[in-house]
Amino acid sequence: MSQENAPLTIDEHRELGTELRRTTLRLQQLCGLVVGVYGPQSLTGFAFLKAMEAMNRLRHELEAQAVQDLQGYDAKDLYL
Repeated sequence: MSQENAPLTIDEHRELGTELRRTTLRLQQLCGLVVGVYGPQSLTGFAFLKAMEAMNRLRHELEAQAVQDLQGYDAKDLYL
């Protein structure tokens, strides 16, 4: 038997969006450092670049989910 969970509230989406933007900025800083030292072709640099891609994909997916969850609210740009 599957149990449906209630969607995130607007406040939860806002908090999650703030935290993910903060995390993305820090990840960008670390990525720049590592890629600058080891290059984008190194396994370490490549892994950081892939992590950045994954974080950006996550933020876009959460943005789409927020629009779906928060119909009737201005849910755009909560994650971007």
